[in-house]
Amino acid sequence: MRPTVNNPMDSAEFSRDPYPLLAALRARGPVQRVRTDNGRTTWVVTGWTEARAALADTRLSKDTARYFADRPGNRRLAPAVSRTMLATDPPHHGRLRKLAMKAFTPAAVARLEPRIRAIAEELADALATRGSADLVEEFAVPLPIAVISEMLGLPEADRAAVRRWSHDLFAAGAPDTVDRASHALSDYLTRLIEGRRKNLGDDVLSGLIAARDETDRLSEGELVSLAVLLVVAGHETTTHLIGNGMVALLQDDALRSRLRADPALLPAAVEEFLRYDSPITLATFRFATEPFELGGARIGAGDVVLVSLGAANRDPARFPAPDEVRLDRHRRTGPTGPTEPWDAPGSPESPRCPRPPARLQGPDRPGGHLSFGHGPHHCLGAPLARVEARIAFEMLLTRFPGIRPAVDSWDALEWRHTRLMHGPAALPVILGP
Repeated sequence: MRPTVNNPMDSAEFSRDPYPLLAALRARGPVQRVRTDNGRTTWVVTGWTEARAALADTRLSKDTARYFADRPGNRRLAPAVSRTMLATDPPHHGRLRKLAMKAFTPAAVARLEPRIRAIAEELADALATRGSADLVEEFAVPLPIAVISEMLGLPEADRAAVRRWSHDLFAAGAPDTVDRASHALSDYLTRLIEGRRKNLGDDVLSGLIAARDETDRLSEGELVSLAVLLVVAGHETTTHLIGNGMVALLQDDALRSRLRADPALLPAAVEEFLRYDSPITLATFRFATEPFELGGARIGAGDVVLVSLGAANRDPARFPAPDEVRLDRHRRTGPTGPTEPWDAPGSPESPRCPRPPARLQGPDRPGGHLSFGHGPHHCLGAPLARVEARIAFEMLLTRFPGIRPAVDSWDALEWRHTRLMHGPAALPVILGP
């Protein structure tokens, strides 16, 4: 039995910079048992090989309803939030995913690019009228939330409230805040769907309603939960990708100049920012349905397993000099993501791999970050996030060549207090020459 270590993941230090704590945990072994604040224990996976295998292993279930069926708690999460597609297993998961994926294919996202660029230009124009700004509140948040809102047909007047509820869903150490936000967002989208059903349009939400009403493939609860997931996942992670990437860029004058001079490097830069400072520190809840071994640890049936994407992306056994930003890690990257499927679903390491492994194998295989996950739950919105981030970095670097931080020390930067995600709560900058 491996010794249990105390949980470092609820501290302010972890929210600010999780990587030293995760590295210390990984130094003990790629899979470690951690004692949570409520006295329970969970397994945390920090090694890249073990994380990639775990993400695709069918012995690790995401069916939270099944897990908590005989474990009553005092939480009051709205069912539309607690039972999203992320909390289901195949084949049910595949059925829900198929309904939503058409809107997020690389071809569909490419058609959105002119509108994404127009929104980014509007935001940059607003910034240009001022000498300073908070890049999180004035650019990294409004860009992706405007894009996903237009895709779903959310009225512009409602977006501030939707963003606030979504933000509160990830409040660490504030269960009452999370529960209230879950019901507010669920109730809002329920009402929106009721109204949209009377006046369908060509937006994604109307398409999901039509799929339910015409073929009866979605229950009402499934429809609302899909809408919740698309709203939240459609902007939260991209906001942090932009924020984290800009923090890295603001500390590296040479890299800013290089990307400004050669925008063709931006897709590779997006991949490296995803690896270097993942928007998702810990993947969502999984539990073992049967005993098995992972990274030398014996996982018991019913054990909770948390896969740390952030730790895996900085595993020195996979990435040389993992704490450095190096664009040459990503040599085959297209405008909406890798041109080779090195992060596509399937896992050669997993004995329960549901799909064939990617073509490129071996330690010299380029890329390979896990920020969008791996296996059946590989992020549906990855192509959209990549395009939004590429356009965001290009816009900020070209429109504001003199951009620089407005903080005296990076230690003074405020980071969002949430266990799952990592990103600045605010990013004050000076925009002038």
